[in-house]
Order: sequence, then structure tokens, then C-alpha cells
Amino acid sequence: MKAIKHNQPPANFLLPWLALTFSVCVGAATAGVNLPPKAPTPVQFAADEIARAAGGKRSAVEVSLEIQNDGAPQSYRIERDGAKLRVIGGDAVGAMYGGLDVAEAVRTGALADLKTGEHKPFIAQRGIKFNIPLDLRTPSYADWSDSAQANIPEVWSRDFWREYFDEMARHRYNVLSLWNLNPFPSLVKVPEFPDVALKDVLRARHGVINRGWAGSGSRNFESKLLQGAEVVKHMTINEKIAFWNDVLQMAKDRGIDVYWFIWNIFVWTEEGKDGISLNEPDGALLRYFRASVRETVKTYPLLAGMGITAGENMGKMDKLNEEQWLQQAYGEGIRDALKDQPKRSFNFIHRLHGSDAKAIKAYWKDYPGPFDLSFKYANSHMYGMTKPVFIDDLLPELSPSLRTWLTIRNDDIFSFRWADPQFARDFVRGIPGPDKIAGFYIGPDGYCWGREEMSLEPESPRQLVMQKQWFSFMLWGRLSFDPTLSDEFFTRMLAARFPEVPADKLLAGWSAASRVLPEVTRFFWYKADYSWFPEACLRYPGNSGFYTVKDFIKGQGMTKSGDLTILEWRQRLLAKQPMAGVTPPQVVANLRIYAATAKQTVAELRPQQGSDKELRQTLGDIEAFACLGNYYAD
Repeated sequence: MKAIKHNQPPANFLLPWLALTFSVCVGAATAGVNLPPKAPTPVQFAADEIARAAGGKRSAVEVSLEIQNDGAPQSYRIERDGAKLRVIGGDAVGAMYGGLDVAEAVRTGALADLKTGEHKPFIAQRGIKFNIPLDLRTPSYADWSDSAQANIPEVWSRDFWREYFDEMARHRYNVLSLWNLNPFPSLVKVPEFPDVALKDVLRARHGVINRGWAGSGSRNFESKLLQGAEVVKHMTINEKIAFWNDVLQMAKDRGIDVYWFIWNIFVWTEEGKDGISLNEPDGALLRYFRASVRETVKTYPLLAGMGITAGENMGKMDKLNEEQWLQQAYGEGIRDALKDQPKRSFNFIHRLHGSDAKAIKAYWKDYPGPFDLSFKYANSHMYGMTKPVFIDDLLPELSPSLRTWLTIRNDDIFSFRWADPQFARDFVRGIPGPDKIAGFYIGPDGYCWGREEMSLEPESPRQLVMQKQWFSFMLWGRLSFDPTLSDEFFTRMLAARFPEVPADKLLAGWSAASRVLPEVTRFFWYKADYSWFPEACLRYPGNSGFYTVKDFIKGQGMTKSGDLTILEWRQRLLAKQPMAGVTPPQVVANLRIYAATAKQTVAELRPQQGSDKELRQTLGDIEAFACLGNYYAD
């Protein structure tokens, strides 16, 4: 029988049975699942997942989901007593995660192998970086991309976010960071600036969106784009506020904290209204941002925190330097809001991009709450080295009282499905400990991790990127919660998803294919945004475009990757010196091996794929990685 997939449930799946089972009083032993009285929503979600995994069949095992509120956040304990399983959460989220473990074991037929004992997160805060295309008039970076334009309607859909948070919880992500150049006109009403809030949701008419790119983000909106703009959704600002409060509640119901991240200083349709002007950053503009921050904190009581960037478009400060301006706009804005909410803890994250730790420490020492930094851990390329070295100079500045989040940028893989458990496991284990690191968020620039818009055979509605690339998201989420999870565990997950083929062979070939791009990127890369896209051997076309043989001859590898460049290798070869590193011929040999293994896997499994579209497309991605491997080897 074909395994039921999270993203493709039958329309009538389990409805009669669920109505019978979960409409009764919680706490009763119904269908083998016991819930505590007044079970919190996260625990109810886990119970629903167990029922869904059971497929309407009563299990021989009786499961109890309990909360004792005496353990570490997100922790849980699983106890087995014959045919009884107890999941005891240190809090509601821990009980949910333990229940999701049970649901997975039911779905994969591995209840007997369910890991008992204590469970707690290896990395406490595990997040997604989502550049959110809110509106033509409140853009994020790369809103000129097809993926961003396609997702403007989606980010204003409750169904989208419900699906998104369910998937995040299943993969154990508990932070969502929403990045926008200036989201305030789409989020809040500011009494002192009554003309700024935006009604409706707009998208540029197809074909006129600006395809240029300015590194500062200054061209992400132009007034000419308003001509013939499409009204995606009619909404008042009050309706928008109600919408985002609902979204935050949905996130909380899955144990997820939400942060807004803002680049600075951007104003679009605000320019000229109520005295706001970029030419006078220390006047009405500063008051506008301070008031907008205040109203955002007050309007959204479930918002976990806010993050900022210095220097993207800040221009020339008159009376204040950049760090002073940010502290007065954001720090004082938050302080204003918390005067009415003195018991509220509001987290703040200051990116190091455009600033430095010493300046941040000097100007933010009196922030009234949890305060962290944020650092681009692998620059823009997580698929390179499992232990990038760029953070080494910062580590001495960090301590338990001043930690950093890791921005783990994936500007490597937008299209293909990636899967290499050992790479992800080694990467996670290489992250510095909780005395230095607060958490991480993974995500790209240049591509929107909403619903995919590339497929020529799309689902309806289109899959979330997180569903299309489910195995990759699972690897990073699950291993950052528990890096001891074995390859056998992930093999079982593949076997449940694709029962048509031997899961061990699929994982071996898929892992080999997934090693192609890290191998290439260690040898040849550029750290800056849009400057190295290995899926297509190019940088952003507005610059040099396609990389040639000549570029590779002159190219450099990742810092301290251990790879010799072509020129270094040639000089050592001619001088008959020892090769202190991985040579280009060795890189070629590795690529050939990965490609051959991947192609052999596809050849063996294609005849067994049957009518499963996802399996066919997954094998196609493995073959595409293999073709890239041979191309780069050549």
C-alpha cells in the first residue's frame, strides 16, 4: 500500500474516524491515545498526527501524552511499559515533539524501535529565514524574482501559514524569521503618521517588475510600478492586523516563535507624507520609525522579537551615527511599547552585517530585554564546508551574556532536492556551543521559500518548497534537534515515503549526488550575494553571468577549505613540490565517483518507480546532480 504523504492527503482521509475519536472528552483512552484535560493545542496536534499515521486503525499500543512542566523547554521523556507508551513533556512543545516521534514510528512501522528515555534539543532555536514579499509597496530583497511575485498572494493566506507551521513543527523548526526592507506600512497604524498605513495588497503587473538589482535595495520599489498594479486582495489595515495576529497564534500553536527582521533605512510610499523624508533622517523619519516599532510591539503581543540590519541604505546621518540612529529608532521604540507591558520579554537581534560587535555593545548596553547578535556563518553558501571558519574571529567577542544567531544562507540550491545526512550531521555538530550561539535560521536570498513556482507538473495548490524538498528540510531540522539520529532512521522515512524502491539504495545514491555541489563550492566560490550559484554555474547576470573555464583557472576556493586552486596546483607540480591540500585532479575524481554512483542508482531504480510522480521527479533531480558533477569535472 502506498504511504500517505503529508502534502497529499485524500480529501476524506480519516474524517469519520477522527470525528468519532477526538470529539469525545479528552483524557479518555480513545483509540489508544490519552490526552491530559484541556490539552494545549500543540499536544492536540500531536494526537491528530498519531491518528493520521494510524490510518484509521486502532493500534495495539496505548499512547499517553502528558505535560509535567518540570523539564527543560522542548524536552520530553518516552517510557514504555508493555503495550503502553508514555510521552512526558517538559512543556507543551516537548509533549508535541514526543507525540510526533510516536506518529513517525507508527507511520514507518517502527514502534518497537522507538527511542525511549530523555530527549532535549541539541540546538535550542532552529529557524527558517523567509524573505517575505508582502506587497509591491513593502518589498523584500529579490521581490523581482518570479518566486517572490508568485508568493505575494500566499503570504496573505491563512491556509498557507497553517500548512507552513504544520510542516515546520513536523521537522522540529521552532523559529520563523520574516525579512522585509520595511514592513511597517503593511502591519500597523501609527497615530502620529496617519497617512502611512496601506490598504489592500498590490502586486506589479506582469512584465513590468524591475529586473535590475541594486545591492542597497534602493530599486526594489519604483512609483512607475503602481501603474496598472494588480490588487491581490482587498484589505483594510485593521483586517491586516487581525490577519497577522491570527498568523502569530497559529505559530504559537505549533511551538514557533516569529521575528520580524528589517533592513534600514527604506521608505517607499511614505516619502513626503507627514513630513517623512530620507533627506532628513534625524527628523520625522526617525520619529516615524520609532513610533512604528512601538506600534508593532504593542499591536502584536505574540511577536517574539525583532531583528535589524545597519548600513543597507542608511546614507549620511546628520546628527547621529548609524548605530545611534538604530538605537533611538528601534531600542527606544521597543522601550516605549514595554512601558505598558513591563512583564513582557521582547527579544532583539542585531545583525553584524554593516556594524561590529564593539559599536553594538557600546550603544545597546541598556536594552531592556534579551539581546543577541546575528552573523552570516557560511557567508552565502551553507553547502560547502561542514565547519566554515568565518566566525573564528568573532568567537572571542561572544559569551553567555552576548551570543549570536547564525544566518545560514542557502544561495546554492533552489531547484533540486538535496539529501546527505552525514553532511548535515557534521555541519550541525560543528556549530559552536550554546555559550556562544543562540540559534540559527536557514534560508536563501534570490528565491522565496513559500510555494514552489518552477514545476511543470504542479500540484494544486502548488506545494510548499518545504514539501517539495521535504527530505532536506527534515535532515536539517531533525539533526539540529538530535544529531544522533542514524542513517537507518532516515532510511525508514524514505521507505515509508517511497515503498516502491529499496530505501537504502535510494539514500546512498541520493547522498552521493548531493555531494556534488559542496565539492565544487569548496574548490570554486565567491562569498558575496548572487556571485556564485552552483546549480547554474553563474553569478547574477547583471554582473559577469556565466562562469567559463578561464574563471575556474583563476578562481579561489572557500577560505581554509584545504583545496588547492588550479594555479597553486600547477606551480607546485612544475616545481615538484608536495601537494599540501586536495588537488584539482582529486576534486575531479571525487566528482566522477559521486556522479557515477548517482547515475547507477537512477538506472537501477527507474524501472521500479511505477506511477509515483514524486519518486520520478526525485530520481530526475539525482540524475541532474550527476550531470552537474560530470560537467564540473570536465
